[in-house]
Amino acid sequence: MTMAAAGRGRFITFEGGEGTGKSTQCRRLAAWLEEQDITVLATREPGGTPAAEAIRALLLDGDADHLDAMSEALLHFAARREHVRSVIAPALASGTWVLCDRFSDSTMAYQGLAMGLGRPVIDSLHRLAVGALMPDLTLVLDLPVADSLPRARGQGGDDRYERREVAFHEALRQAFQDIAAREPERCVVIDAGGDEETVAAAIRRCVQDG
Repeated sequence: MTMAAAGRGRFITFEGGEGTGKSTQCRRLAAWLEEQDITVLATREPGGTPAAEAIRALLLDGDADHLDAMSEALLHFAARREHVRSVIAPALASGTWVLCDRFSDSTMAYQGLAMGLGRPVIDSLHRLAVGALMPDLTLVLDLPVADSLPRARGQGGDDRYERREVAFHEALRQAFQDIAAREPERCVVIDAGGDEETVAAAIRRCVQDG
């Protein structure tokens, strides 16, 4: 598993489909790291800066099909560039650990694989927008769609992605599994089917082992 460079904070991302518990587990890990006297910044994508939060609203609101895959990918990387430039890179340079709820793997899974843009397009956009920066550790929270989608929708979620058909979410789950299988040195698949504390404990072990 790739570790952060000397003097640099560690960059950990949380990935997975809708309703897998990423946001909850990101908050829990941040709290635990702070108990270990580690300086932590918890953030999210799309978002993390005022400009990126405005782009988030464009991406999540409205009809499911009002943007095509390329438009979505370009918006995600515009938001990501501002997030990395203004927040993530300075925090890492200062020695702060950064925990991010979604990063480029989500764009690869959603727009690149589930929506058909392809890996080369997303890889090229990543290089253009943020350069070589990738997480030191990516935690892929995995849950069957039959369990995760009702959870997402039951939490009051009603964004453009949550309203998509079940087949899209099945393709999305497979996409995240494929990403993890291609980069096992960086990605760890976490069974998100247990209770909140069981999942949190598995995540803590991954961070400690890495």
